[in-house]
Amino acid sequence: MSSACSVVRGVTVESWEIPIDTGEVPADGSDFDVVVVGGGPGGSAAAAYNALNGCKVLLIEKNVWPRDKVCGDAVGGKSLSHVEELGVLPMVQSTPYYQVDSILFGSASGAEVRVMLPKESYEEKGLMSGYSLPRVQFDYMMFKKATEIVKENGGAVIQGFTVKEILSETTGGVTAIKGVSGKFGGSRSESPILSFKSLVTIGAGGYNCPVSRKITEVHGEPHKDDDHFCGGYREYWEGVEGLEDPEGPIEIHFVDEVIPGYFWLFPVGDGVVNVGIGMLISEEKKGKRKGSWRGLRKTQKWLINEHPRFKDRFANSKMVEGSAKGWQLPFGSPRKNPPSHQPRRGAMAGAMTVGDAASLVDPFSGEGIGNALLSAKLTSKHFDKSLHSDGFTLEASEAYMEELWDVLGKELSNSKTLQKMMKWKRLTSWFINKANKKKEIGTLMSEMIASKDAQTELWNPWFLFKTLVLP
Repeated sequence: MSSACSVVRGVTVESWEIPIDTGEVPADGSDFDVVVVGGGPGGSAAAAYNALNGCKVLLIEKNVWPRDKVCGDAVGGKSLSHVEELGVLPMVQSTPYYQVDSILFGSASGAEVRVMLPKESYEEKGLMSGYSLPRVQFDYMMFKKATEIVKENGGAVIQGFTVKEILSETTGGVTAIKGVSGKFGGSRSESPILSFKSLVTIGAGGYNCPVSRKITEVHGEPHKDDDHFCGGYREYWEGVEGLEDPEGPIEIHFVDEVIPGYFWLFPVGDGVVNVGIGMLISEEKKGKRKGSWRGLRKTQKWLINEHPRFKDRFANSKMVEGSAKGWQLPFGSPRKNPPSHQPRRGAMAGAMTVGDAASLVDPFSGEGIGNALLSAKLTSKHFDKSLHSDGFTLEASEAYMEELWDVLGKELSNSKTLQKMMKWKRLTSWFINKANKKKEIGTLMSEMIASKDAQTELWNPWFLFKTLVLP
């Protein structure tokens, strides 16, 4: 365990490796305006935004900080605008991180193109290009700041709390949670069951969030679809050749052994690189890759040790002990025959979900933090403690889901189309080769990263002909 403070980049900062004091557990039966289940970036942001909106908030997290979260670790411009708004950015900037200035795309044929992030485009929008840092570090800062904001506004925060049941009054829109806290000592099975009541419960507990499951259960809709769930596997490595500097590219490689998923190399600072694979679960189950994340682990081991493009880069590197982990990501890609809302039902009377719990991960890039923070802010717009004094209504939940898809639908649909394109190996290789030779394509890819609206150009036939075919 590290000391409480350290000196980083000449600035004294609080360590992200010491416990966070969240105070006493509220009394059983306590009432709140908002209960947030899950203390990751989406949950921390939802708690903070609603507290700043005048609500008495209870933020609960099943783990105890510091805690790891398996992820690619990149934090882009969309995320950083919210991080800055909530006052977390100075905390992040005073800790070690990797400054992302570009993305290197690699194809199955071996062709590569490095797309510089359009710094000017970001600055015009008041954003930053992007950072990459371990989630144990980033999430700690988000949760710590949310704890301060929630408690300053009369709320409470609990760590080590496992939700056992979500109770809902679907007509009135009042919800309650039941669970156990590890703060009482002994095993959780011996701890007393605690209940808390709220006008609205916000689910931010990841792909298997109990609030998300309750919402789909109440409305008789599917929660999981393998065609829209991604399996991921991650390891941390030290000494990977070409990624030693504090600023540079992150790498995404579409190689034969992984397509239609991809193999990534994301530096996170101090010479450490997040190395991983992501692939649709429906694809994982096909052929030799059957076996979920264990199959991905085997594939990644081969890529690192045997693949001609990577084995030399890893020849003098070392995996960080205990860093190998697998997880799942629910994509925000539109369903062919949705029973109700896109990408799936994410709210009901008394409850809303954000981030992974709402199935909002970008299906092309796998990035989820930005959409989690955006949806978190939207919850504070759609819940009003005066207007919803008798509980968050079904009508309000419908309005939340409709606006969420209005804001993100085009972006997520375009990303799904890009994801499908990556299955065509020859097309991917040809496109990356073309981007290497033609500046306009690199500019397009660069602008797509800065502004998702620019993706619409990809589906304009004249633009494609002019850019890709004409010399």
